[in-house]
Amino acid sequence: MKICRFSAGGGDIRIGLDDGTHVLDLSSAGIATISELFESADPADAVNQTSRGTLPRIEMSAVRFAPPVEQQEVWAAGVTYLRSKTARMEESDFSATAYDRVYDADRPEIFFKSIAEKVVGSGEAVGIRRDAKWSVPEPELALVLNSRGQIVGCTIGNDMSSRDIEGENLLYLPQAKVYDRSCALGPWVHLGASESDAREWTIRSAIHRNGRQVFSGETRVGNIKRGFQELASYLCRSQKFPHGAVLLTGTGIVPPDEFTLNEHDVVEIEIPAIGVLKNPVAIV
Repeated sequence: MKICRFSAGGGDIRIGLDDGTHVLDLSSAGIATISELFESADPADAVNQTSRGTLPRIEMSAVRFAPPVEQQEVWAAGVTYLRSKTARMEESDFSATAYDRVYDADRPEIFFKSIAEKVVGSGEAVGIRRDAKWSVPEPELALVLNSRGQIVGCTIGNDMSSRDIEGENLLYLPQAKVYDRSCALGPWVHLGASESDAREWTIRSAIHRNGRQVFSGETRVGNIKRGFQELASYLCRSQKFPHGAVLLTGTGIVPPDEFTLNEHDVVEIEIPAIGVLKNPVAIV
């Protein structure tokens, strides 16, 4: 079951349900925000209780997807894939030991990524810093948590990164990761999937430049070293999220070292069970 935030015809943002060919407007069934849905005892069951035959149906082509966050903070876990550990060690001799240690440590790397207002949805431009020389997307599975720290769904995330800035000094991580348009989420939130099911999913990424594919890669969610509940529990330690949170789970898809994103490139990230997150690239 997949839900989204959307608008159609320039109207207000509403909550929608995927029926394969159309978006069903859940707002007409009294579901006005995704936050209230995530806070329910069983979000998937709450959607199933609606009378789908009476819900307005909007053609997919008429829908503009909004990012699936309202007031939720977005955080990220790093070095959860072996490939990510290797890449981050290679980008910086200065910080290599830190990345090596955190991959094997009991405590994961978790860092703040974005407030909801700065997240972009599918179709909107993601940003590359104008003072960076080596910028890449980081395709990731994202866990959606409610205010009780429970994982209620999964979506697709792009944790944009300035690898040269991070590689220069590990203390520059916030500048490499947190800036305008540095986070994309969506287009759908998959409700009710178990971790065992999600670990069978494949993440695919492709980058297009002037209509030509210049990079592609894929990985399996099952390659994430740490468990979903483990990551969520560390995020929620000594923390309160009254509106819930989204937690990016790390990337296993890393372009070659000679590759950097250019303005007007298009980044596509696909998890078939969720959908395709597609964003053009802009300089910020």
